[in-house]
Amino acid sequence: MAVPTIAPAVQAARAGAPAPRRRRREALAGLLYVLPAALVIVVLFLVPLALAFWMSLNDWPLIGTPSVNAPDNYTAIAQNELFVNSIWFTITYTAVVTVIFVVLGLALALLVQNARPGVGFFRTAFLLPAAVGLASSSLLFYALYNNDFGPLDDILRWLGLVQGQADFLGTPEAAFLSTVVMVTWRFAGFNMIILLTGLQAIPLEVYEAARTDGAGWWQTLRHVTLPLLKPTLMLVLVLGITGSLLAFEPFYVLTAGGPSNSTVTMVIAMFREAFTLFDLGSAAAIAMVLLVALVAINAAQMYFFREKDSK
Repeated sequence: MAVPTIAPAVQAARAGAPAPRRRRREALAGLLYVLPAALVIVVLFLVPLALAFWMSLNDWPLIGTPSVNAPDNYTAIAQNELFVNSIWFTITYTAVVTVIFVVLGLALALLVQNARPGVGFFRTAFLLPAAVGLASSSLLFYALYNNDFGPLDDILRWLGLVQGQADFLGTPEAAFLSTVVMVTWRFAGFNMIILLTGLQAIPLEVYEAARTDGAGWWQTLRHVTLPLLKPTLMLVLVLGITGSLLAFEPFYVLTAGGPSNSTVTMVIAMFREAFTLFDLGSAAAIAMVLLVALVAINAAQMYFFREKDSK
């Protein structure tokens, strides 16, 4: 007696293969899950970006009717002396703090890498400043640096480290150094925890093999730790460079761009164009230039590290 055969479509359905209607339902469900995030991106990023670009093509006063003046806002950037000077200052600041972030963050991460008595306390202590908002940190250090009621001046004078008043924010050099100290205090633990995560992802067998081959601490760090930590270091560099190029709160709260406009960053220069000179079109043009520069810098960093890895 012949056994009746089952049609291939029925066999596929019984095997659980998705039908076209099921595929459409799954695709629709996926779109519905993505829709809230897509709406947030459109409303909070794409729409403001499009508006800022349109503003950059117009003479847009704070009060009044805008009028198209493209490309005057962009050509005027080169003649904006305050913004041109802020470029070099921001680059200098970015170079200094990025090196400090990487070196100090890696040093702290290596210090608390291995489990030992008390290491949990130091990990928490190093990370705690990262829980303080950047504006709040700036206000805190502004109070510490104040010569009238701040305690830091009295402590340094009591220790004999300074004579008279320590003018932390009165000169360009002191204002720059004081701001770097505050930013380092705020971000050292944050970079430490990122690098610590990368260190703990390195297999212990690699270190054991290096010790077996007679490698010392420096050789292990140079030839084992740093190469395997390269993706994490790239993340720290991208975050540090991007954040430093967009520095605003530390200098705005501590120095307000002074003394004598010596600590004006690119974002502060843009802020002054918008809310001191009330030229929103010029400020939007500066914002567009900054956006393009940041995208180019981050792409260059990723390309550089990828090329190094492939070699």
